[in-house]
Amino acid sequence: MKLWGSRFSTALDPLAAKFNNSIDFDRRLWDQDIRGSAAWARGLTRAGVITSGEADELCRGLQRVWAEFNGGTFKFVPGDEDIHTAVERRLSEIAGPVAGKLHTGRSRNDQVATDFRLWVMEAIDGARGRIRGVQAALLAQAEALFGVMLPGYTHLQRAQPILFSHWLMSHFWALERDRERLVQSRQRASTLPLGSGALAGTAFPIDRERLARDLGFAGVSPNSLDAVSDRDFAAEFLFDAALLASHLSRLAESLILYSSLEFGFLELADSFATGSSLMPQKKNPDVLELTRGKAGTLIGLLTGLLATLKGLPSAYDKDLQEDKPPVFAAFDTLEAMLPVLAGAIATMTVKPDRMKAALDAGMLATDLADGLVGRGVPFREAHGIAGRAVRRAIEVGVPLDELPLAEWQSLSPAFDESPGDVFDFDKALARRNAIGGTAPEAVKAQLAEARRVLGGG
Repeated sequence: MKLWGSRFSTALDPLAAKFNNSIDFDRRLWDQDIRGSAAWARGLTRAGVITSGEADELCRGLQRVWAEFNGGTFKFVPGDEDIHTAVERRLSEIAGPVAGKLHTGRSRNDQVATDFRLWVMEAIDGARGRIRGVQAALLAQAEALFGVMLPGYTHLQRAQPILFSHWLMSHFWALERDRERLVQSRQRASTLPLGSGALAGTAFPIDRERLARDLGFAGVSPNSLDAVSDRDFAAEFLFDAALLASHLSRLAESLILYSSLEFGFLELADSFATGSSLMPQKKNPDVLELTRGKAGTLIGLLTGLLATLKGLPSAYDKDLQEDKPPVFAAFDTLEAMLPVLAGAIATMTVKPDRMKAALDAGMLATDLADGLVGRGVPFREAHGIAGRAVRRAIEVGVPLDELPLAEWQSLSPAFDESPGDVFDFDKALARRNAIGGTAPEAVKAQLAEARRVLGGG
């Protein structure tokens, strides 16, 4: 059964047919295609194109087709070039000639655009739930390990002390932006193309706004040419997935470093690590490395679709058949990756003593400069004094907080006594109590806000 072959005198070459067909990947749109077809049948009835009895026959037949797909008994045949052909072919076998009325005023162009938008909207809902799982794992660890101190890094060099909970929450908020971004993408995807025909709009008086409500769309497309060619929603989903994967990759990279013997800040559970086929002692963070690696794959899927879209000349072109494989692949990757990362975070063992041992007084050089500011020294001058103090401690071979008073006084007359509690790590944290800071009180506020955010779904 072909939906388009009546003007041709010969059959499509078998190799060309295989090349042309999309059933291998678009079959996963069966649910959306059947729901869209049922809504279209009801829309044709309201427009007076078919009778309510005919619409009932079509909907009953479509329900049977849906049940076959849902139960895993649907049988594809060699002529099924895409999911639309397969559904209509089976509907014809069930309902008879009335099935031929279903496609009145509709094109595969607006049909597939509708199906795909519905699928992406539902995929976004699923992805947001999976992201939430990773956030919940981060929040649970942040609450359980509250008070544990970590050396904070910039340029991968020790910088300033922070709470480990603060570090975990830095990744929580990046993921929250990803969830928000997906909500916004879903809003833009929620525009109904059905009723646009091939490119010029349907010739029948279809109530498209009612059709949109029936299918759960927020509105209807304002231009039929744009409606059948617009794949912004697919590109946006791939961008969202690529940026999410970049955030996950950064988290995975840090966990890989922190789990190495050189850092020793944490250890993955055996259930989320692998070994070596040669070296019996190895415990490898493969799930984290795959998370890092798949970010590159997802970025590639985005750039591939953008390259496909950039030069299309008209309303619908067959190139757009290439829109679905990257989106499906991105979704499948996220579906596999997010729960594994959530599990790895939830089960990892953190080693507070190793983190504490990695702290050194030199990380409080900024606090030293701030203390001088409190004594009336301009910050730029204070910064220079603190830097010279660090250099002098290295020359003398002692930790910064063990420089003798005479050394401090040789650096600046502001040191009428030793710096004192400047080198108290707990007080250094407490001083950073501005909103978003690493002070315990500020982090408690973050945790409370995170609980509120997750409670909202």
